[in-house]
Amino acid sequence: MNELSKVKWRCRRGLKELDVLLTRYLEESYEQAPIAEQQTFQALLELPDMELYAYLLGQKTPTDGIFK
Repeated sequence: MNELSKVKWRCRRGLKELDVLLTRYLEESYEQAPIAEQQTFQALLELPDMELYAYLLGQKTPTDGIFK
């Protein structure tokens, strides 16, 4: 399994809304993004669903500097 396939698999979440948002970014922007942005995206995928959902909808602001 190549790197992109692994990231795509990790975009599959328990919430349909997250699946749509993450997969859309992956398909439209991920491969052209700078390495630092790809790494940040991969770090986001490590977060629990509800925390990630709150960040993506602007309901919560990350306190870790990597996500700013």
